[in-house]
Amino acid sequence: MKRSYVNELIRKTEAALSENKIALPEFSRFGLKEWEACRSRMGTVKKTMLGWDITDYGRGEFEKLGTVLFTIRNGDQSDASVGTPYAEKLLFVLDGQRLPLHCHRKKTEDIINRGGGDMFMILYGSDANGGVDRESDVTLYCDGMPKTVKAGERFIVTRGNSVTLTPGIYHIFGAEAGRGDLIAWEVSSINDDNTDNYFAEEVSRFAGIEEDEPPLRILCNEYEAFLPE
Repeated sequence: MKRSYVNELIRKTEAALSENKIALPEFSRFGLKEWEACRSRMGTVKKTMLGWDITDYGRGEFEKLGTVLFTIRNGDQSDASVGTPYAEKLLFVLDGQRLPLHCHRKKTEDIINRGGGDMFMILYGSDANGGVDRESDVTLYCDGMPKTVKAGERFIVTRGNSVTLTPGIYHIFGAEAGRGDLIAWEVSSINDDNTDNYFAEEVSRFAGIEEDEPPLRILCNEYEAFLPE
């Protein structure tokens, strides 16, 4: 992804949040100068990967497969003294865009439609080897109420509603085409993007960046590159 496009996506996300009267923490607006000024206080931010995260999952088709994320709170699965015992993040998904099919083996998460368009979701269970079970029904909870869907069934989550995904449930979700860009929220147990994403598609978690202009914001996987110890 070109840095200029990453910068454009951040501006688009900030505009959508402003329109929906949703505010992110002050550090969401930090540039490199501001990060440099508070370098001594950003240990937890770096360790728990708080902040902006924009990815095309290595496929180069961001408008179809990709996400803008901002992690607000998180902890460390190996050190309970770091951060929080839960995670919270924003997901901004373009009209018609989706995330890849994946599951988590440790994380339980609520995916919430907070604003904008409708969210679609497709679920599968795990088979005995941890792969995708494309035959069995999936039972889950939606806002505390049980729901059973067929493997691969597409269903809609409207604004204000949520889906609880427990470990081992493979899921695709995105912004239903023609309904507008989606503002989703994730509230979960501690999130570890380096070890607890199991993809059923050929993707990579983080995007490669082509530097064609200075970064508007530093992404959470770039802290060491821009702000080494």
